Formats: sequence, structure tokens, C-alpha cells
Amino acid sequence: MGNLRHLLPSAGNLIVFEAAGRQLSFTKAGYELGMTQAAVSYAIRSLETQLGAALFHRAHRAVSLTEAGRRFHADVTLGLSHIRKSAEDIRSRGRSNSVTLAASTAFASLWMLPRLHRLRDELPDVDLRIQTADRDLDIHNESIELGVRGGRPEDWPDYDSALIAPEVIEAVASAAYLEKHGVPESVAHLTQHRLIHLEEPIRSACDWRQWFLSAGVNGIMANRGLAINDYVLVIQAVMEGQGVALSWRHLTERLVKSGLLQKVTDHRLETGAAFHVIWPKARPLSPQAEMVLDWLTKEGREISD
Repeated sequence: MGNLRHLLPSAGNLIVFEAAGRQLSFTKAGYELGMTQAAVSYAIRSLETQLGAALFHRAHRAVSLTEAGRRFHADVTLGLSHIRKSAEDIRSRGRSNSVTLAASTAFASLWMLPRLHRLRDELPDVDLRIQTADRDLDIHNESIELGVRGGRPEDWPDYDSALIAPEVIEAVASAAYLEKHGVPESVAHLTQHRLIHLEEPIRSACDWRQWFLSAGVNGIMANRGLAINDYVLVIQAVMEGQGVALSWRHLTERLVKSGLLQKVTDHRLETGAAFHVIWPKARPLSPQAEMVLDWLTKEGREISD
């Protein structure tokens, strides 16, 4: 790597070359960069001398890139764009108090929103931006600091992770539904009730068949009932008394404690997976993101306790 200092052209000459190749004019490049036409011409000539190849065809009041110039210009443009983006990211992290957290709509609605008042009280100088999507966002390429994922750390080899909550799945209904239809006498008896199914379109999720099998109830097909592809709407339907649904404990524990939901059996499925906050190994967290990370894991420990 030590020889690169002698091999690579100066950054200043590369910037001049990028502008001249894009404008196809030394005069316009000079105007853009605040330089004279003569200074631009000198920088290009120095670059050509160092590389040992002509980069421009020069004609009366017109220039055009040579074949070598076109190839080099494409590489220089790409390299400078990456450097500029990285510098802008570092600058924005250094001067901004905002932190972006990517999460599912369910996590944002059922886990984050009820806790935002505590986050504001405990981290008053941090502006949190929650970005939701029906797929797991590429937080590395989209320059998002933190993301919430369900699974196991080995599922994300390029990311560091911290535990928020284990995956624990139970069955819940509203008090009004149970008053009308009765509490199931057993897990097997639950198959006779009106079940609400989550049809997750992209992320994998446990379904009723898997949950019944985990309870040792074999050969029983859960009736299809109502199927919804959004977990927030599933929980809303349960609270409206439409039936029984599977409950991810870290999302619904608050609703159970408040009486809006009730567990209908003692059985729960612990999958061995968990929900984590993750961040790219290759990109250090800003001080603000570190504070949000610590806050998320602290909130998760309080649920577990």
C-alpha cells in the first residue's frame, strides 16, 4: 500500500479531471470549480504526464475524452461518488441527533409506540426516526443505523446484534369473545374456536399448525377462519372479539396486563429464536445510535424480568 502515494494522482487533479470529463470543457470545469481555464488545463496535463497517456483529444475550442480517458473517467466518477457519500454520512452523523430505526409495522406499533414517551424522557437530545416496511430493509446500503430482526445471530453474519426479547408464542382472545364462546378446556379444544390466521407475505412466522404440534396435538387441522396479512390488524381483530390469534409475547404483554387481551391456554411455544437489534459490523455507530441501542436492550430486559 505504501507505493500508492506515488502511483495515485492527487485528489485535486482527479476532481478537476472528473469535472472536465463531465462538462467536456476546460472552461466550464474551471467555472464550476472556481479555477481559470489555464489552471484546469495544467491539472489535466499533469495527470496525463503521471499516467503516461492522453486523456483528452484537443481541438479548437473543443475537447473530447480518449478511449483511455473514458474508461478512467468512469472509474474516477464512481470512486469520487463513494468518497462523497461516505463523507456526507460521517458529517451528518457528527452534526445530527437523529437516529433511524428500521422495524416491522408490528414492532413499531405494538412495542415502540407505547414506549416513546419513556424514550423522549430518557433521551431528550435524540430524535428517533422509525422506518417501517413489509420486508427487512437493507440497513447497510440504505444508511440506516439500527434495525430490528427476528431470528438468530448467525442469520446476520455481517451484523452485530443485541437481544431485545426471546420469541415466545401464546394464544390470546378478548374478554368479550371468551365470555360469549367460553374458555377452551384444552389446547385440542381450541381448534373448535374461531381462529384468526396471520398470513405473513414475506417474513416467515409460526402458524397455528406449528403451534398445535408444539403442544403435542397431532393430526388436527386448525380451521381456516379469518386470515389477515398484517399482524397489527390481527391483534385489532382479536380485541374486537373476532376470534383467537397467536400472540408474540413481547408485542402483546402490555395488552395482556391491561386486560385488553387474555391468554386462553397455559401452553406457550418457545422457538429458540429471538428478536434482536442489529447494526452493520463495518460501520461504527454514532453516539446517538449507541444510546438508542442501550435503551432498546434495557427495555427488552425489563420485559424478560
